[in-house]
Amino acid sequence: MPVRPTAARTAFPATALALSFALAASALTACGGGSGSDPDTVRISFKQSTDNSIHVMDDYLADIKKQFEKANPGKKAELVPIKAPDSEYYTKLQQMLRSAKTAPDLVYEDTFLINSDITSGYLKPLDPYLAKWPDWNRFIDTAKAAAKAEDGKTYGVPDGTDTRGLWFDKGIFAKAGLPADWQPKTWDEVLDAARTIKRRVPDVTPLNVYTGKPAGEAATMQGFEMLLYGTEDRLYDDSAKKWIAGSQGFKDALSFVETVYREKLGPDVSTALDPNIQTIVRGDLLPKGKLGIDLDGSWLPQDWLPGSGHEWPEWSRELGLAYMPTQHGQTPGKVSMSGGWTWAVPAKAGNPDLAFEFVKTMQTKANAQKWYVANSGISVREDVAADPAYAKAQPGIKFFTDLVASTHYRPAYPAYPRVSTAIQEAMEGVTTGDVSVEDAVKGYDDSLKEATDNQVIEK
Repeated sequence: MPVRPTAARTAFPATALALSFALAASALTACGGGSGSDPDTVRISFKQSTDNSIHVMDDYLADIKKQFEKANPGKKAELVPIKAPDSEYYTKLQQMLRSAKTAPDLVYEDTFLINSDITSGYLKPLDPYLAKWPDWNRFIDTAKAAAKAEDGKTYGVPDGTDTRGLWFDKGIFAKAGLPADWQPKTWDEVLDAARTIKRRVPDVTPLNVYTGKPAGEAATMQGFEMLLYGTEDRLYDDSAKKWIAGSQGFKDALSFVETVYREKLGPDVSTALDPNIQTIVRGDLLPKGKLGIDLDGSWLPQDWLPGSGHEWPEWSRELGLAYMPTQHGQTPGKVSMSGGWTWAVPAKAGNPDLAFEFVKTMQTKANAQKWYVANSGISVREDVAADPAYAKAQPGIKFFTDLVASTHYRPAYPAYPRVSTAIQEAMEGVTTGDVSVEDAVKGYDDSLKEATDNQVIEK
């Protein structure tokens, strides 16, 4: 009998969790204790790339640190990186936030997790700071809403957003006899192109769709939700304020994933389920011409810029961009998902005032624009978006910015991280072939009810 996915759970064993917590804690305590042990030092924790050659965030924050210390004589900024894949980063961060001994003063929070951390009491509302900060009026309303909780308070300052689409290798397409201006209109056309590549260019991976628990939120958002939101169904019913059990769209999205891996159109399953799959795709498969189509995000070029370690100046000529179509080409014809990250102040931070001063340094117009370009992000500031220098800074920015009109946002309620994990488990089951689509949907429904206290609509 096929094994049904279990209820949502953390991405790695308790022993590994304890070790990772100890390492994260030691990073914070090595310089004299947690935040607040030195009132003149602000500690900033952020996600560091698992690829040693990628240091976009490190370089940016190092520059902000210099600016901050120059503008605030006698004050110091200490950067505390957490080097881990997405799923492990979230777990380590939550462990750090639980204690004043390990909580930094400022943390980098994914918008998908922030409401869960707010509900857990890990973060401090920023409204008193925002009310006195003129630049907050420059942020677009949808970005502001991403860090607002059900209590109406704001707990994070967004540093950009993102959209998603299809990246494709023009050289592989030429060998396969596919057009250089490829734009599929339906899911079937995406799969047909992948099958053509498999048949005519057998030494490459035809199509990458992130899947399974090791890929974490990349599997849920870049993979599953890019499919689900191209159907008539969604994850959450806003009017009923309830989650939607395995719908027809949910089943169809899982069936697409199953097809990719059953027909061997995707990476080898062992590679697809490698926690470093995103680094493998961006650092190896795409730059080396080993991948035909990649369902992925707007930020990829940050890994290929000068000084990245994976410099690839030819990427804009060698790769094409296409929007992800809706399932059958129904209106609006294209789909994207948007998320992004925020800077938040832990509830147990010892130096919250100093932390917000660091945020203000990061979020001057000049520094914000520098960051959007460096990490291939999409501006959440109206003044930067209107700057011609931003629009022309990098190939692809206009394509991905235009997708904002067709984008969707995750239902980032407190239960979402557990719902996301349940989706990853369902995806992993059909990817390995251990679970049928029907059993994966049933397992998801069971996990959904548990994760949301049975606040579920049956369809």
